[in-house]
Amino acid sequence: MRAMYGTSLTRFAKSAGDFATAADIEAEKAILDVIRAARPDDAVTGEESGRTGRDGAERMWLVDPLCGTLNYAARSMLVAVNVALRVGSAITAAACADPFAGEVFWTDGARAYVRREGADEPLTPSADTRLVDVNLDPPFPNAPAFHAARLLAEPGFAARFRPRVVSTTLAVTWVAAGRRAAYVTDGYLRDSVHFASGIALCRAAGCVVTGIHGEPLHTGAGGLVVAADRETHSALLEIIARADR
Repeated sequence: MRAMYGTSLTRFAKSAGDFATAADIEAEKAILDVIRAARPDDAVTGEESGRTGRDGAERMWLVDPLCGTLNYAARSMLVAVNVALRVGSAITAAACADPFAGEVFWTDGARAYVRREGADEPLTPSADTRLVDVNLDPPFPNAPAFHAARLLAEPGFAARFRPRVVSTTLAVTWVAAGRRAAYVTDGYLRDSVHFASGIALCRAAGCVVTGIHGEPLHTGAGGLVVAADRETHSALLEIIARADR
């Protein structure tokens, strides 16, 4: 990511106006080379290469080589590299790297840390910033009943929180690190290469993680509300309910 940043990048068209860059392709290849060398029998789902490996494999790697491609292509450094391992139905290890800050957030499924210059520091969620990241990128499968943009117009939201739109799932990880009070998005996120790492980190750090209406994750309407504490989570659910009405 660092080596190719700011260069003239070939773009590869995807669906609905989305695209990948040569950096996405090269980063995914580098990640898959490491995984296949260490675990040749594991299955992999890559953002760019799709599903490979044995059908029915117990171990599945979820790889998002560049989350924030639009940011990166516009020469903005707000991006993440996400890798998660699902064993059975559980994410047992995950990492989210910020290539420009030189930080790797990681979890073994029980604990969550950030690694800087070879040293690990435990992640500690906190709502003190009052910053809430809201994902405004489509799709919006629950619209018009739920639309994240309506949160920004809800008076209760502005009275308590300050919105941010980073447009990369690095912001999910920041909830675990105490840099965001919460994160909200619509969507069906089971086995999402974009969200699996951040969700695993938040759970291991002790955040409150549910669907958009407080239901268990990956059930009901789907979506994601992850908050640093229960008070923040409850406040957001109330605001979401009012915005829905």
